[in-house]
Amino acid sequence: MRLLLPPSETKRDGGVDVPLDLGRLSFDELSPLRAELTAGVVSLAHDHNAAMRALKLGPRLAHEVDRNRTLRESATMPALDRYTGVLYDALDAETLDESAREFAGAHVAVHSALFGLLGATDEIPAYRLSHDSRIPGVRLKQLWRDPISTLLAREAQTGIVIDLRSEAYTELGPAPVHPESAFVRVVSVDEGGRSRALNHFNKRAKGLFTRALLLQRPQLTSIAELMEWARDAGFSLMLAPARAAGMRELELVA
Repeated sequence: MRLLLPPSETKRDGGVDVPLDLGRLSFDELSPLRAELTAGVVSLAHDHNAAMRALKLGPRLAHEVDRNRTLRESATMPALDRYTGVLYDALDAETLDESAREFAGAHVAVHSALFGLLGATDEIPAYRLSHDSRIPGVRLKQLWRDPISTLLAREAQTGIVIDLRSEAYTELGPAPVHPESAFVRVVSVDEGGRSRALNHFNKRAKGLFTRALLLQRPQLTSIAELMEWARDAGFSLMLAPARAAGMRELELVA
């Protein structure tokens, strides 16, 4: 099973005094691309004003440029702890026991605009880069789309792929159209049974769903088993109406 999470714009400060080692990140075939993009981000950060424009930052977030300039030397911590925000607050990684964290390391990947796919326990520094950031000489979609799609297609051959990313990040590397792969959309259902996509509560629902998977650690081999587990765990997870030639979608009711 591979669970795909989006990153967060916000990152926690601190970590252990061990610098970034691209060679120790998961999915090591992405290392050359990571090195190329990291070099571009660090170089851009030496021109403060240009970096502010490229990252679409206001004055209150000027410190994010400093983070990028020093990201090769900065302290690192596991990705699951580094990211903050609504999804990661609901996931509450700090309170997970060792077994849950080991399960996350084996089965959860975070899709970073800077590093591509990361293992949940990969050690990374704080940084700022979004799916729509503009780095001179690099187009993020062009850089990541094919390599990440290839990786996810390989993952789908060995287990189910559960895609909890935002649609913006799926554009940086679509998951495969495969019987045992599914994109999860968070919805509310009105009294007439009509579903409506959610925004803020979308992230919280994904965090709670991920946390439950990490705590219970089910051994799932099919989307049907995932839906059965979700029902028993207290989640409403339904097949969405089929889309022509598209990836299977599930609706998680919040």
